[in-house]
Amino acid sequence: MQAEYNADVEAFRELEYPMLKDAIYLDHAGTTLHSKSFMEKFMTDMVSNLYGNPHSASPSSQLTTSRIEDIRHIVLQFFKADPDVYDVVFIANATAGIKLVMEAMRELDGGFNYIYHRDSHTSVVGVRESSANCRCLDDEGVENWLQGTRDTEESGGSSLATLFAYPAQSNLNGRRLPLSWIKRSKELATATSSAPYTLLDASALVSTSQLDLSDNDNAPDFTVLSFYKIFGFPDLGALIVRKQSGRILQARKYFGGGTVDVVVSVKEQWHELKGQSLHESLEDGTLPFHSIMALDSAMEVHKILYKSMDRIAKHTAFLAKRLHDGLASLRHANSEPVCVIHSAGFGSNITSERQGPVVAFNIRNSHGAWVSNVEFERLAAVRNFHIRSGGLCNPGGVATSLELEPWEIRRNFSSGFRCGVESDIYAGKITGILRASLGAMSTIGDVDAFVEFVKEFYAESISMPVPFELNPSEDSGKLYVESLTIYPIKSCGGFSIPPDTQWDVKPEGLAWDREWCLIHMGTGQALSQKRHPRMALIRPSVDLETGQLHISYNRDPSSMTEQISIPLSAHPAYCTSIQNQKCLSSRVCGDSIVAQTYNAEVSAFFSGILDVPCTLARFPAGGSGSGTRHSKAHMQKHQRQAKHSLQKETMPGAFPCPPTPPDSDSEVSRMPILLSNESPILVINRSSLDSLNSTINRSGGKSVAASVFRANVVLGSYGVDAPQPYAEDHWSSLRIGQQHFKMLGSCRRCHMICINQETANKDEEPFVTLARTRRFESKIFFGSHMCHIQQADGTKLSQCPTIKVGDSVTATTVED
Repeated sequence: MQAEYNADVEAFRELEYPMLKDAIYLDHAGTTLHSKSFMEKFMTDMVSNLYGNPHSASPSSQLTTSRIEDIRHIVLQFFKADPDVYDVVFIANATAGIKLVMEAMRELDGGFNYIYHRDSHTSVVGVRESSANCRCLDDEGVENWLQGTRDTEESGGSSLATLFAYPAQSNLNGRRLPLSWIKRSKELATATSSAPYTLLDASALVSTSQLDLSDNDNAPDFTVLSFYKIFGFPDLGALIVRKQSGRILQARKYFGGGTVDVVVSVKEQWHELKGQSLHESLEDGTLPFHSIMALDSAMEVHKILYKSMDRIAKHTAFLAKRLHDGLASLRHANSEPVCVIHSAGFGSNITSERQGPVVAFNIRNSHGAWVSNVEFERLAAVRNFHIRSGGLCNPGGVATSLELEPWEIRRNFSSGFRCGVESDIYAGKITGILRASLGAMSTIGDVDAFVEFVKEFYAESISMPVPFELNPSEDSGKLYVESLTIYPIKSCGGFSIPPDTQWDVKPEGLAWDREWCLIHMGTGQALSQKRHPRMALIRPSVDLETGQLHISYNRDPSSMTEQISIPLSAHPAYCTSIQNQKCLSSRVCGDSIVAQTYNAEVSAFFSGILDVPCTLARFPAGGSGSGTRHSKAHMQKHQRQAKHSLQKETMPGAFPCPPTPPDSDSEVSRMPILLSNESPILVINRSSLDSLNSTINRSGGKSVAASVFRANVVLGSYGVDAPQPYAEDHWSSLRIGQQHFKMLGSCRRCHMICINQETANKDEEPFVTLARTRRFESKIFFGSHMCHIQQADGTKLSQCPTIKVGDSVTATTVED
């Protein structure tokens, strides 16, 4: 039967739509093109009859009214709905029907509780903004609610009316949700509360499957759908209402032209809605009667062409399974899959019970890196494949499929990632999905051509070598990452990256390093430990699970720990609105910046700790902002010495020439930085620190911890051939794990390194000893600046560069 049906469609397309031989439409499921007979029938109707505004007694108006009521009845028949039980309200689109239900329920006394499924379309999600209480539930959550195991207080006040909304079919991946939920929700009625009202979004389902409303007792109260998704034309929607539940819609306050029998507006305010039928009181203004007439022609031609929706359902289920299996079978030469498929309902049997004819997917290259959806869609368009990509108006489905946490979505938005932009990959994660949909006009040839297209351009036939990774246990005398630390708030305490945690490396440095600072409310200057040592006791920690920056402060062991948390994303509830132009102009290390400040509660927390009127500020908020800063670090004269000088433990003395100036035209000198002083990343060598402490101890001083230097990376060494102290002075580059870094020069030191980062107490070391042993041209240096060098090699590592504690390190030395 499938082959026969496919042949019918092929013959029809060749005869009446030859352009479809080159253009394959894989966008909205079920959107079909009609034969010339449809347009001819519609045009004949338009030129043979005179239709007028139905709100009149003229012959043309009465003809319109009569035709509309006839078509209303035909629509109910199409969905097997009893006219005595249901009414049809014609609307612009499905969203308009959802809004109509929402407008009525929000006018109820106290409002309403709203429960919606995670896979809902954006238009269904938007209802929550008008509800008194709302909950977003996944399958398990809905089951718990239906079984009565979820506390009713979680979903809002039990005395309020409840609206339960979900899609019959996900518009993202085609997954079909149980229609049995409607019947079970009605069983929640008790002696003290009525059953929830149900809103079914059937828009995606009806495009290729029969919506059967013949079970009057277990059908939804409100069903919304779009006719264009079934017939391709006209652009019209419907709200199908159970008359028994329709009284709730009368609660809405707005009335439009044609919905009232009488209105008093002078001296008094009173009106009476039309009451003969439900649709009369809900269809505001002049109906799109020409579109309704076109609907009649569309339904008639559709039946002639396809016989029944069940026939279309079997045809599209067959094709969708073929498309799914074809994409799932594609492999790169190294056996890695080409496609990551998000439509999980395709089993061994061809069935439409759980899965609609939609295949949602993304593409990875042989290294596991994401292929940009934007680029894929562009190439597909060149080959005349019409698909859809992006968020697909399904926020919950995208977040779940791509494992995007709320804070990541907020961060992506604050970094400029949103629907319609060119970039769709951030921090190694893709932000959208590709969707291929099959409809009544789709054929086996369409499916096979699309699979072949993906294979031709995205299945890599040559196995690429896996990048070599150093193993410390197999190599002696090498460096490794001893510790990683970030300082989310400039001049405050550090956060140690847990071992075995892959940490993102950005062009500006390690992720979340020095994105925030404390700014004096009067002067606008960024605060520093040099004047406010207690800042060392302010300890931020990054919680990627919750998307929070937790900040704690403990003045001394006998006092209570003070704590506050802020979102990692630029959450508007915490940040001062940019639109209100209350961003604070400030100066950081001599640079003018514009930083987004936080609310009074957050400012009071820090002002109370430091006894200084200050506010927390973020620059740039989420990765973009005004007043971009760039690295100032550069190689010094003492870093150009001959190799034999590396044998010396200390390097006293001075050079007569000034330090080498930065190359303002070089790419490295333009490396972006956030709130760090000079460079994206600061690294120190444990061998150099041990040598420094040895010198301090010989003079009777106390050893200092690595934390006083506030480095991001501390390098340890193992093996008998460990690098000499201060060997970093002569490194030109580092390779950490699989990432490459350019050395930018030695780090000039000030007396801030004398502050103990655990107690906030000051001492003279290590500054005094460094002044004796590491002073060059009256400047004191310890540690090295560096920046990450992006590798454009198409690997997953290049899309999301990371390093971790324990990574092997290889250093390249400056040539003589």
